[in-house]
Amino acid sequence: MNEPARSFDVVVVGGGAAGLAGALTLARARRSVLVIDAGEPRNAPAQGVHAYVGMEGTPPADLAAKGRQEVASYGGVVESGRVVAARRTEQGFEVEREDGSVVAARRLLVTTGLVDELPDIAGLAEHWGSGVLHCPYCHGWEVRDQPLAVVASGPVAVHASLLWRQWSDQVTLFAYPGTGLGESERQKLAARGITVVDSPVRAVESGPGGVSGVRTADGAVVAVDAVVVPTFMRSRSELLVDLGLEVSEQWMGEHLMGTYVESDPNGATAVPGVWVAGNVTSVSEQVIGAAAAGNKAGAMINADLVMAEAEQALARAGQDDQVVQAEPAR
Repeated sequence: MNEPARSFDVVVVGGGAAGLAGALTLARARRSVLVIDAGEPRNAPAQGVHAYVGMEGTPPADLAAKGRQEVASYGGVVESGRVVAARRTEQGFEVEREDGSVVAARRLLVTTGLVDELPDIAGLAEHWGSGVLHCPYCHGWEVRDQPLAVVASGPVAVHASLLWRQWSDQVTLFAYPGTGLGESERQKLAARGITVVDSPVRAVESGPGGVSGVRTADGAVVAVDAVVVPTFMRSRSELLVDLGLEVSEQWMGEHLMGTYVESDPNGATAVPGVWVAGNVTSVSEQVIGAAAAGNKAGAMINADLVMAEAEQALARAGQDDQVVQAEPAR
């Protein structure tokens, strides 16, 4: 790595809700803080952020822009860039960006989030975040009372179908081969008015207004206004793995939902000096929860630095006492 040109109390990797909330807390605590943001937010395709009290419906880009302004107003620095490496030093950490620039940090807060991996179905990715959805609390109200297709497998198929039934009474489950719906599960779905089609979806059909239907393996086209797809949620954890942390798997019964990096309730990881917040450590976290986690992690990082500085001050005071005691009497 190159010689660090700048040094900060904390470097935050990731400029979403978790990272900006952590940076804001740290900046208000009079810490020098740098946020490095790669500009790849998970919620970029969404029209608005929902269930975030006081910010309901705010476009994700507007929320991020406001957060960056707030961090800057307290002296924090927010810069664009991609972090490619980090390593421990005697003083803390060195963080290297893709352009080769290097900064030093006493502590790290990693809020790199996750990537939603979609099934390989034609037309699915083109409508992701608008007509193709995954979270009812994020998008359910916007498609309420509309015909919905749930494309899923395993235990999550029943769970997702029943959950989305809360927003619409026109839910159809298109089951993957091997989903293995038992009779009791089928009866439960039927009791809630959910139709089960035992033919997998091969393509999402488009119309002037977006999603218009799904085409199954047998060639049938079923008209729907939105498609629900539980994604595989893979944490952006490469930097954390390089720092010595392990990636854990999130399961729902026998269904692998995603990956994450473990932390304690305050965001501290098993690597001293490294904290995490948001979707990189919690696959199901919504924007408001990610912001809350970032706020808490920021406070805990400041507290950790406070205690470290107190220990350093005590050590210096002890050294000064020793120097005074060693001076000859006059």
